[in-house]
Amino acid sequence: MAWIILLIAGLFEVGWAVGLKYTEGFTRLWPTLGTAAAMALSLVLLGLALRTLPLGTAYAVWTGVGTVGTAILGIWLFGESADVLRLVCIGLIVAGIVGLKLVAPH
Repeated sequence: MAWIILLIAGLFEVGWAVGLKYTEGFTRLWPTLGTAAAMALSLVLLGLALRTLPLGTAYAVWTGVGTVGTAILGIWLFGESADVLRLVCIGLIVAGIVGLKLVAPH
């Protein structure tokens, strides 16, 4: 269950990272409130996952999910670069996340 909670926490991290773009420097009320809510939920869920998962593993997976999801949405929503080297690097992060899951004690 901790891994599912951690994955959801990572998805909320993606939400707040992308939400930052829509806040336009925290000048737009609703995107700012949504971003703040996603930040809070992400941290609460990370804290819950840390009850049973090792800190280093959980934090690396949380930031990895956030990084990969944000990079993919940056490509999709904002037309950011999708060149081969960038996609390979994103794939390496995914490989690291999977590797950490495979070697974690829980």
